[in-house]
Amino acid sequence: MAPAASNYLKKLRKRAKESHVYKKYQLIGLEIAKLLGDEKHKSLYIKLAKNGSAEKLFRLAKEVAERRGVKNRGAYFMSCLSIKKRGQQKNKNN
Repeated sequence: MAPAASNYLKKLRKRAKESHVYKKYQLIGLEIAKLLGDEKHKSLYIKLAKNGSAEKLFRLAKEVAERRGVKNRGAYFMSCLSIKKRGQQKNKNN
């Protein structure tokens, strides 16, 4: 392999490890994933932050992260989120 190609591949590997955050909701989604210890599903949290109130989601994630005894924080977060959404829909219908 030519030296130039080798340097290019090294550069690509280095860039792949760096974060590419361009919008506020992307940063909040990544922070939520870190708080919950669920980096595997970071794209889900980014999408939620984009479509919903990012600050409210972040607040909920902090509450979940502070709870003791929760084994799967990501699943617990999603169940809390769905309960809140159901409550909001009931309030709109009344």
